[in-house]
Amino acid sequence: MEIFCKFAALIIIHSLFIMNIHEYQAKQILKSYGVAIQEGIVAESAEAAVEAAKTIQTQSGSDWVVVKAQIHAGGRGKGKTINSNQKGVAVAKNLDDVKTIAQNLIGDTLVTIQTGEKGKLVSKVLVAQDVFYPGASEPKEYYMSVLLDRATSKNVIIYTTEGGMDIEEVAEHTPEKIHREWVNPTIGFQAFQARKIAFNLGLSGTAQKEMEKFVTALYRAYDETDSAMFEINPVLKTSDDKIIAVDAKVDLDENALYRHKDYALLRDESEEDPTEVEAKKFNLNYVKLDGNVGCMVNGAGLAMATMDIIKLSGGEPANFLDVGGTANAETVEAGFKIILSDPNVKAILINIFGGIVRCDRVAQGVVDAYKKLGNINVPIIVRLQGTNAVEAKKLIDESGLEVKSAILLKEAAELVKTVLA
Repeated sequence: MEIFCKFAALIIIHSLFIMNIHEYQAKQILKSYGVAIQEGIVAESAEAAVEAAKTIQTQSGSDWVVVKAQIHAGGRGKGKTINSNQKGVAVAKNLDDVKTIAQNLIGDTLVTIQTGEKGKLVSKVLVAQDVFYPGASEPKEYYMSVLLDRATSKNVIIYTTEGGMDIEEVAEHTPEKIHREWVNPTIGFQAFQARKIAFNLGLSGTAQKEMEKFVTALYRAYDETDSAMFEINPVLKTSDDKIIAVDAKVDLDENALYRHKDYALLRDESEEDPTEVEAKKFNLNYVKLDGNVGCMVNGAGLAMATMDIIKLSGGEPANFLDVGGTANAETVEAGFKIILSDPNVKAILINIFGGIVRCDRVAQGVVDAYKKLGNINVPIIVRLQGTNAVEAKKLIDESGLEVKSAILLKEAAELVKTVLA
């Protein structure tokens, strides 16, 4: 049970309150804070990609450009599209290459290690400058991220000399190569810490100074945007000792978007689960899972306990759905629709604690929603505890609907087990 609660907690932290954005959007934010980036132009057609490449060629003085699929998932460099077998990141040596690569990517589905077998539809590409140009020294890739370390209540910069596509292998097989620098948010990031990071990365001279500027600007961007995470992989030391962000993943904290209303406009709903998008319209905290028992609960902690009960009863949670402390007939109806849109759902468990909201009001909402929706062909178990719980149970029992009621959590668990048998 403890393990599953931890899993549920991770879902809440990383899915419910995080807004993902595309690489090109992340780089725009980084650039606004003085972080050096690999310049690029986004395009939604092969023709636009060619025009973007012409501009990049003029700016960089090189015929080579990089075409990168823009989806909310990592591993694009190793991923391939389903129909054209095109890699998600590819180097184009001329304009014909740009057109071919863009045609293969846009409109096709890219499958990576992070997308699963279904993959993600590519609707746009980023045409970026080629940064691996010849020079006095070999280019070098590093990894760097900034996020909150909840164990220490400090921000932490995680970095390593082993950047690039195989960073997961580094974490698994050579974790000693990964460095961490904790930053007290009250004091802020200090100059000596920037020097320490550059030193641990083995840099000196111009490259050291450039890395110090880079990491200082990166931390400032993370801090002032109230982000949940900045991940740059790779951070590139070019052959002429410049330090730039070649890729960028930024997770914005949705709880802070009221302070950054312009960032809220960066949301790409086509990249999100349609049911989760629908849930947001009703201020419902929803995450789709792979189980067979839908659950509707008020409060994240109670939701985790409910998912534990479902597991112990032999079922698998089909979703995480927190209707909040002010559940009413409208939110209950919206919750029903969202849960029932999942064909895997074989039963629904509604678990409400009547603290802020009265149980009888929620019960009435359940009855009204059931009658309004009609044709609900899965068993529904309603467990109500707290203010007016007895009245709520009576209301449901006398409604004449195929809804089973319970007051104790143990009773609800037994009912779940019965309907799944």
